[in-house]
Amino acid sequence: MFPRDFYEILHILGIALLFAAIGGVAVHAANGGNKANSGTRGLVSSIHGIGALLILVGGFGMLARIGFQHGTNFPGWLWVKIIVWLVLSAVALLPYRKPELARPFLVLLPVLAGVAVYMALYKPF
Repeated sequence: MFPRDFYEILHILGIALLFAAIGGVAVHAANGGNKANSGTRGLVSSIHGIGALLILVGGFGMLARIGFQHGTNFPGWLWVKIIVWLVLSAVALLPYRKPELARPFLVLLPVLAGVAVYMALYKPF
């Protein structure tokens, strides 16, 4: 098993990749682009998928290193983080499907990141 720092670096790298991919799609869609005229669609999709995977592996690796026991119920703060991860993993192409949401999406991304960071740092429930 790797040290906690290794998993934390994986987690943060995954966040950076995921946000770069989603932000790129949102900016492209906000400027009138679509899937058909995207020259980097495959690359962005790959970066998004790898980022989502690294977030998941890094997050659960950190949980294991801090002593979270297998088979115990997840605390509320962890459920919030999982929901944020699911939303960010599922909505990568939303700006192409609903271009009018691309600009608000750019504002929503940092808000979701802030919620996830708050949950990780303060574990309110």
